[in-house]
Amino acid sequence: MKSAIVAGITMFACLGFMEQVKAFNPQDIELFKASGACPRCDLSGANLSEANLSGVNLRDANLRGANLTGTNLSNADLTGADLQNAIADKANFSNASLMGANLRSASMINANLSSAALMSANLSAANLSGANLFLANFRGANFRLTTLRNGVVSSDKPYWWSLQSESLKDCNKFKSEDARGTTCYIE
Repeated sequence: MKSAIVAGITMFACLGFMEQVKAFNPQDIELFKASGACPRCDLSGANLSEANLSGVNLRDANLRGANLTGTNLSNADLTGADLQNAIADKANFSNASLMGANLRSASMINANLSSAALMSANLSAANLSGANLFLANFRGANFRLTTLRNGVVSSDKPYWWSLQSESLKDCNKFKSEDARGTTCYIE
């Protein structure tokens, strides 16, 4: 009986790690090394820790589960990049463009995000503990269940003042007649 339980747990553990085993595309790594740019590349799961990638173009790149610990990505273009589950602890994203990036469940402990553009980025369940957020632009970003700089975890519901409205009936709820724009966010 015990061996059946152990076998079952082992099987589920292997199935759970299968997604993490997916590797990056070797041709994309060669292109990246040769040109220093790799828009729309598949670098998922790549170990880029401690690398100097300052100013690189990784627009719309797949960096899911990548190890970016201590990596210098200052002035990099990561617009629309997928960094879900990436480990970017102590990484330097100063002045980087992360507009529309998917940072869901990313670990960015003690990362430098000063002056970074994170407009419309998905930061749900991300860990920003101790991060430098000086002059970072988070307009329209999703912060559901995000661990903030001070260790506080944000709510799992949208805030009344945010651009994320749960339903269309809440649109313009706080709009003054003289103000332009909307308080509605439609996904």
